Amino acid sequence: MAHRKFSRKTGPRQALLRNLVTSLFITGRIETTEAKAKEIASIANKMITLGKRGDLHARRQALAYMLDETAVTKLFEKISPKFEGRDGGYTRIMKKGYRRGDGAPMVIIELV
Repeated sequence: MAHRKFSRKTGPRQALLRNLVTSLFITGRIETTEAKAKEIASIANKMITLGKRGDLHARRQALAYMLDETAVTKLFEKISPKFEGRDGGYTRIMKKGYRRGDGAPMVIIELV
């Protein structure tokens, strides 16, 4: 399987991932389940790679995926320049514990 499905159809799953990635770039760190964090880590790495390219086409590709224009601006102007000397591994996942309601493993994902 290429990716996790999260018991959702394609549209709601894509909306969930787009929202999580946008929130990650706006706030710098989010708390979510382990499976969702692992899925958005690869997407966030791809977005940062687009930000490191920095051209107009890369910006439009990022705008096509992320929901907020301020998140894209922050990605291209503040976040990506910090990772110029780094060749990947832009996110960190730290285990937090288990959620009280259903016992799902919770993590904090943040930008390195």
